[in-house]
Amino acid sequence: MIDSEGFRANVGIILTNDEGSVFWARRIGQNAWQFPQGGIRHNETPEEALYRELAEEVGLQPEHVELVGSTTRWLRYHLPRRLIRRNRKPVCIGQKQLWFMLRLVGDEADVRLDASERPEFDDWCWVDYWKPVREVVFFKRRVYHCALEELAPLVFPEGAPEPPSMPRPDRTRRRRQGASG
Repeated sequence: MIDSEGFRANVGIILTNDEGSVFWARRIGQNAWQFPQGGIRHNETPEEALYRELAEEVGLQPEHVELVGSTTRWLRYHLPRRLIRRNRKPVCIGQKQLWFMLRLVGDEADVRLDASERPEFDDWCWVDYWKPVREVVFFKRRVYHCALEELAPLVFPEGAPEPPSMPRPDRTRRRRQGASG
């Protein structure tokens, strides 16, 4: 579902273990790592999309996880211009995501990256809570930072580790070559 502003409704999934590490997965055939995520279908609630995507991408069922919480609002990111498919209607300029924090209560052996006909991921590991902010593709970094920062108290009730600082976007304009001043 793409809204009137061009954002596709989506759920993001942060799966944690008892040590506060997070599930980090490699996109199939690429050297690109990310959290599981996926679109919300028409007539599907975000929570229904969460459990469908969790089963499709990670092979986990609701009994394997505990839903700890979610972000209080949609977090948005814009796609880089080169990734926008202008020949599709409606045009999708980015994603708006509700992020869910889950805790694995099943066994790691319950994770099945090959649970669907078209797997999204070919490898996974547990990583430091803030590592994804530093390693995800650049246009998702701010959303990852916001989601992890908002949800950290659910994982670390006595105080979360310090988040990495986010670089400010460069808003300076470059002068055109040859322009007279």
